[in-house]
Amino acid sequence: MNTLLYPIILGSLAAAAAGLVGAFALMKRTILAGDVMSHITIPGLGLALIWNLNPLVGGGMTLLVGIILIWRLNAKTELSSEAAIGVLFASSVAIGALLINSTEELVDALFGGFGSLSRGDIVFGIAAALIVIATLWFLRNKFIISLFSPELASATGINVDTMNLIFLLLFGLAILSSLRFLGALLVGSLIIIPASTARQLTHSLGAFMTASALLSVAAMLIGFFLSTQYGFALGPVVVVVSAVFFVLSLFKKKK
Repeated sequence: MNTLLYPIILGSLAAAAAGLVGAFALMKRTILAGDVMSHITIPGLGLALIWNLNPLVGGGMTLLVGIILIWRLNAKTELSSEAAIGVLFASSVAIGALLINSTEELVDALFGGFGSLSRGDIVFGIAAALIVIATLWFLRNKFIISLFSPELASATGINVDTMNLIFLLLFGLAILSSLRFLGALLVGSLIIIPASTARQLTHSLGAFMTASALLSVAAMLIGFFLSTQYGFALGPVVVVVSAVFFVLSLFKKKK
């Protein structure tokens, strides 16, 4: 069987999850959180390198701690999500740079390239992506109500605080599912750029979410093709393809 088949399946599902998360994040006006939250994994990647752990384990640990801190800061203080995430972003990058001494290892952490994917990496990534997609689908109405009318959500028995935590956890899973491919620096771009492109091209909520996921998958698949055919690094080429889609979307005439 083609050795690229499972990585392509993983990449496609991870991209779809990132696209859907990005669509909700854009509606919540927290789209830049994708870029910032991915940087929270950097200290964990440094610890994984020091302790010879799987990068996903280290990145997942610090990302989970960051998610809980963001959730509690947002719930208990007057800080917005962006401000809370910004505080963690600055400290995470600094701590990660201190922990990762090797320039080569730092490049791998930021841009991907932690060696070949193990069976466990593939199984985890596929499972994480499917959890994100399925949860967003089943809870989509609650997320939308919580987003556009927190008062209505509370009146109908929806716990907005809990929904915010669930969304942050899904955000984290989407980041982890693509972390080995794209690295901490670029994984957030797969959340930000396709959603921004889809917003330019669509006029309804359903079309927006679908287009965001499809554009993300398309960028990943084209990235796989270009990286295997021409030897480009996968992470940067996926982001460049996404950026090209966005630039092309700017030529669409507004109705």
